[in-house]
Amino acid sequence: MTTSDQPTVPQSSPPTRVPLSILDLAVVSEGSTGAQALRDTLDTAVRADALGYRRIWFAEHHLSPGVASASPAVLAALVAERTSRIRVGSGAVLLSTTSPLIAAEQFGTVAALHPGRVDLGLGRAFTPPPAKGGKSASGEAPPSGTGEAPAAPPVPPAPARPAGTRVVDGLLVPAAPGVDFSDSALRERLLAQKEVVGASRTPGEFRAELELVLGLRAGTFTDGAGTGWTSPPVEGAAFDLFVLASSGGVSARVAGELGLPLAANYHVGPSATLDTIAAYRAAFRPGVLDRPYVVVSADVLVADTDDEARRIGEPFTAWVLSIRRGAGGAIAYPAPGTSPAWEDLSDADRAAVQDRVDTRFVGSPETVVERLETLARVTAADEIVVTTAAHDPADRARSFDLLARHWGLLPTDAARPGVAAAREPALAR
Repeated sequence: MTTSDQPTVPQSSPPTRVPLSILDLAVVSEGSTGAQALRDTLDTAVRADALGYRRIWFAEHHLSPGVASASPAVLAALVAERTSRIRVGSGAVLLSTTSPLIAAEQFGTVAALHPGRVDLGLGRAFTPPPAKGGKSASGEAPPSGTGEAPAAPPVPPAPARPAGTRVVDGLLVPAAPGVDFSDSALRERLLAQKEVVGASRTPGEFRAELELVLGLRAGTFTDGAGTGWTSPPVEGAAFDLFVLASSGGVSARVAGELGLPLAANYHVGPSATLDTIAAYRAAFRPGVLDRPYVVVSADVLVADTDDEARRIGEPFTAWVLSIRRGAGGAIAYPAPGTSPAWEDLSDADRAAVQDRVDTRFVGSPETVVERLETLARVTAADEIVVTTAAHDPADRARSFDLLARHWGLLPTDAARPGVAAAREPALAR
């Protein structure tokens, strides 16, 4: 086992709290541009490095007006050159659009210049759902940290608190959303998007795809015919390999069987998070790691007061609704006060987004820290990765600052007043 194989807990975090990390989607605000969103993302990463966040991951979204994060490897490389400590990576590269070899070569290249600071997060390939039935051909829910599939047209009305919702030791575990992923309109949308993206590869069995990366890194990979292959940027590469999962299906099980770290998506699929983690722990065998390592995601927005956070966070409902029920994916993130009020939504619309609205941690630092502590306790997470969406980049920056301070992250010199964050390439120092 190499040093980089085992995710480490930074000494800067208080012993009673797990490390915090960030998943950045490069949210495009209404009235802004994708280019500006990407510049804001780089600023976020530099600030996160100074504030003491453990890592920053970038999602893979395609053809969504409201999300500019489409190339995690490129963003990881750009951020690694502008920071000195924080780990960079993907949350996640989708194996429906990128082969495991190409992904490993991309991140292995970054790791060659920034060893020990790179994470390659892989998510299972998502295929359009069949004409009937509620699961995709892969047998799992649509990918999450990388962008949900847009949801289907109206479903039957749901009560204010859907049946199946429960509270586990203080943590809300909602019912699955009222979304029909087998709807023909959704299927046509996904097929059309796949054609434009050019995602024509036929993914292999998930375990085999992960073993290809591990084998190339170890220098032991052979194909089905017994031919050995070598990839110089991958062999010996100092990156950590993570599996992202949204259900207790194949992804969680295979991650456990190979002894890999797991990232479970509470921020997108909260109804299945506990099952995902349980499946992973049950399947875990020492492999890359000698013990399980679980990262849990959370949607977070922190402001100085609960009321201010709720005001800033008001457009979130409309944004998620566009992802789950819109024809074109995530819309540009609206400004506060421009979206329909919750009480004005139809029952079907509320049912489609209620799980995400109810499990978003919005409020003052004290409110959000308390809820994050509950999430960490109930899931026994080793680390929490937060994602934050807001129309004004300054509100997102303020949220990360307040959370870091109240969680107890210890800032580097660059975060202190009057000290600029370092932007020189790491190799130049």
